Amino acid sequence: MHTIDLTGFSTLLGALADRGYQVKGPVVRDGAVVYDDVHDACDLPAGTIDEQEPGRYRLHATGDPALFDHTAGPTSWKPFLHPPSRRLFRARRTDGQTFEVQDDDAEPPRYAFVGVRPCDLSSIRILDRVLTEGPFVDRDYAARREGTFVVAVNCTRAGHTCFCASMGTGPEATEGFDLALTELVEGDTHVFTVEVGSERGQELMNDVPHRDATLAEADDARAGIEHARRHMGRELHVATVKDLLEANRDSSHWDDLAERCMACGNCTMACPTCFCTTVEDATDLEGATAERRQRWDSCFTSDFSYVHGGAVRPSTGARYRQWITHKLAGWVDQFGSPGCVGCGRCITWCPVGIDITAEVRALDAATPSPTRGGAA
Repeated sequence: MHTIDLTGFSTLLGALADRGYQVKGPVVRDGAVVYDDVHDACDLPAGTIDEQEPGRYRLHATGDPALFDHTAGPTSWKPFLHPPSRRLFRARRTDGQTFEVQDDDAEPPRYAFVGVRPCDLSSIRILDRVLTEGPFVDRDYAARREGTFVVAVNCTRAGHTCFCASMGTGPEATEGFDLALTELVEGDTHVFTVEVGSERGQELMNDVPHRDATLAEADDARAGIEHARRHMGRELHVATVKDLLEANRDSSHWDDLAERCMACGNCTMACPTCFCTTVEDATDLEGATAERRQRWDSCFTSDFSYVHGGAVRPSTGARYRQWITHKLAGWVDQFGSPGCVGCGRCITWCPVGIDITAEVRALDAATPSPTRGGAA
């Protein structure tokens, strides 16, 4: 484990830019911490902490110099790898009888993600499994993902809506990163411990001023991570939730949920692992050009399950049941793990504050044994 100071951190950002990466990281914009271009440490949300509760998000200035004292914001890294909208191809009429098709095969951007939380790191690995490891590979995603450099930042503060510890996805990054940092601020000391996770991570560190981490720094880093682990705001029992949901497909609890859920799709848009898309075709007014676009879609829309004769899931209760059951049960059958990483975004950004962990707990409480134990 190495240690770098603020100057070394700025050098790290510069070294990434010098290698041709588009450096993306957390910035404050429109009252939230989102991901955008980062050129120097001064671009990061220093002294900013977030307050999150179901249906509530606020930023506060603390005066603390920490750059990464916030937790998961409204956006994830998904839009960079799996864009909300992208053109698949364009067709242009060349004369009255023929046309030519133009593929969108532009060179994919080379991203460096700085400040990737462990839960989001796990979400990227889940998207990798879904979009690149099956029989049908999303070539655009694969091209964007292949060149991505990942600088993870371990969590030393837990958000009130996150539950990554119970999902096994945080608060410490254990794999899938090039570098993993833990920020340490005490008095006038402001440093980062650095764990190298790949050869290109080590190659980058050769250009960054650093020293070996002291035993005290390593202990402080571990203590900060354990503090976050012990202070998770919520919990979900992964071992039993799949059986619980599959045994309650006809529960009246879904009708209760339907009275509160607005079916707005915020949870699926904020979720770092939801990957569903639709395809739309459009032509210009003259009929000379046409294009096909892929756009994010949500299982909360009535059209999502539409087939001839109507929608398979016409009610809000049925759509919420589909989302949560697929996320926590069906996903395990399809991809080998739940589709939830415990980031808590779906809780914070639900307009009416529906809490996925509370809903599982309520379903569990209304269910006779032996399926009891879905959440605590």
